[in-house]
Amino acid sequence: MPSFKSDFLHILQERGFIHQTSDDAGLDALLKNGTVTAYIGFDPTASSLHVGSLMQIMLLHWLQKTGHRPIALMGGGTGMVGDPSFKDEARRLMTPETINENLAGIKRCFSQYLTFGDGPTDAVMVNNADWLMDINYVEFLRDVGRHFSVNRMLAFDSVKLRLDREQSLSFLEFNYMILQAYDFVELNKRFGCTLQMGGSDQWGNIINGIDLGHRMGTPQLYAVTSPLLTTASGAKMGKSATGAVWLNADLLGVYDFWQYWRNTEDADVIRFLKLYTTLPMDEIGRLEALGGAEINEVKKILATEVTALLHGKQAADEAAETARKTFEEGALAQNLPSISVPEAELRDGVGLLTLFVKAGLAGSNGEARRHIKGGAVRLNDQQITDEKRVVGLTDVVDGAVIKLSLGKKKHVLVRSD
Repeated sequence: MPSFKSDFLHILQERGFIHQTSDDAGLDALLKNGTVTAYIGFDPTASSLHVGSLMQIMLLHWLQKTGHRPIALMGGGTGMVGDPSFKDEARRLMTPETINENLAGIKRCFSQYLTFGDGPTDAVMVNNADWLMDINYVEFLRDVGRHFSVNRMLAFDSVKLRLDREQSLSFLEFNYMILQAYDFVELNKRFGCTLQMGGSDQWGNIINGIDLGHRMGTPQLYAVTSPLLTTASGAKMGKSATGAVWLNADLLGVYDFWQYWRNTEDADVIRFLKLYTTLPMDEIGRLEALGGAEINEVKKILATEVTALLHGKQAADEAAETARKTFEEGALAQNLPSISVPEAELRDGVGLLTLFVKAGLAGSNGEARRHIKGGAVRLNDQQITDEKRVVGLTDVVDGAVIKLSLGKKKHVLVRSD
């Protein structure tokens, strides 16, 4: 890989963000000699993004930090179609109302990573529904559709793999790549955007946009993709044993977010420090030289740095302190995740299996039962072996709570109301 002269590509290269670029020399020169506007698209399929989108958000963060203008493109229009890339079946179609609700939730986390405004390098958040929903279909076919070869579209991996498995690909989904390509052209026209970034699975769609721009008379457009990331054990980023690792605090508490990063596998810690924090590379190099038991301290640094970027330094420090009290002192930290149970229910008694499911520590009574048999369940720090154990008011301890634990790292407080 070449040695880049522009600050942006140099940072991406040394931190491991780059999988492919469309024109190394041309893009490097463009970034070195002026302000470049670049975008990444995000699908509004939920009311929050999750950790799987965090690498793309960090790409926009570094773009702005090095003097360029980021665009966060919300797929309010394409979200009504659904990206078929590497999916086995069509996505559930969403209504405009659902999409707008999701967009409002997603917007909240971006302000932690980007500075929005009207300045030359201030970030912009755009919704492609602004132009896609007003398209005249016949005009679009004539002006845009004529530039696409169906033969070439069928050759893209995202389409070919699905057809090879003899899984249905609707005409609706087939149009997605045309709409995404058109987004690039439209963003160039409206904002002077010349660079699209995304995960490596988006390479074909991005190149489509560059080709369409060339045919429709835009200046030269460019592409950068990042590697699709999995953990060292092969797990997909953004997923945990209990579900998605959401970025919005109303869907996943700060402590649980901190714990997700604290539980990083040893082999991933340095790679994640490079990708998901802004720690200087010489500091990361110093941490990389540590070994043995010190790796756990490096994991705490990772967790606190990533959490501070998203939720603020105070919230990150509080999460770290909660963990310290819980694990090092054995104290009952009041900042642990909690659920509320009516006092009347506790007076009558609630089955421990039911309570574990309600607390999100198990997906079903059967799963909770297996955890008990495996010796992983504790009530107020006491191991429970009886799957028929009933929890009641007599189990309430200091602070008017009951502490449920799964293993050494997952804890939930039950509060009576």
